[in-house]
Amino acid sequence: MRHESATTLLYRPVNQAELDLIAASGWLAFPPRLPEQPIFYPVLNEQYAAQIARDWNVPYYGVGYVLRFAVEADYADQFPVQNVGGREHEELWIPAEELAEFNRHIIGQIEVVGVFKAE
Repeated sequence: MRHESATTLLYRPVNQAELDLIAASGWLAFPPRLPEQPIFYPVLNEQYAAQIARDWNVPYYGVGYVLRFAVEADYADQFPVQNVGGREHEELWIPAEELAEFNRHIIGQIEVVGVFKAE
């Protein structure tokens, strides 16, 4: 009998370039971080991801996407929740050098759940 592991739902605001790289992976992995990006930070709720996509990505890139994905809960639990502002501003901080391992713990596909564009 196979036992399904518990999962944690996470969200990630991205721009078009990052979305294209995720699509190229078959919607299975996030691309490596750039040298100036030492942390990969998925967020814990869709509202916060939408705020970043709308308020930061749209003005800077013209479009922002909100992605949702599941990660094995036991794996995600090793990363403490970081609060970066208000009570809803919670993130996990994954060191860039651990992103490939993090990707191996994603369950299923990464999906787009929100799109924001400049008007």
